[in-house]
Amino acid sequence: MNSVILQIAAKYLKWLLIVFAVLALLRGHNNPGGGFIGGLMAGLAIVYRGFAYNAFQVKEELQDRPGYYIGGGLFAIFLSFLPSLFAGKTIMTGLWVKIPTPVGEGIKLGTPFLFDIGVFFAVIGVTLLFVFSLTQKQH
Repeated sequence: MNSVILQIAAKYLKWLLIVFAVLALLRGHNNPGGGFIGGLMAGLAIVYRGFAYNAFQVKEELQDRPGYYIGGGLFAIFLSFLPSLFAGKTIMTGLWVKIPTPVGEGIKLGTPFLFDIGVFFAVIGVTLLFVFSLTQKQH
């Protein structure tokens, strides 16, 4: 599509969608759906740019990176399983580490957040793969 209004909107909406995607990821790591919803929003931010400009141009800029997003996400999910196994607990048992900070009680990081980050990137990759497969030229 060659709409100037859509192209200008895509520049600003991309970053707005990515900010909301990260907020959904951070808010949702203690509640269901944070990584999935955030990944969909981040993937759609890239897809929206393809609608505004050209899906083939966006696909070439990413250089078929959906596979890297999926692979990185699955690797992070796999890494989230390891701490519970090394601790002698059942797989996917949530473990947390408290990082002290000068202000406040500190930051609690846990394996569920690492799992959500993996889901976040895997969903971005699957969303891009799905949309790019729809835009392939048919022979």
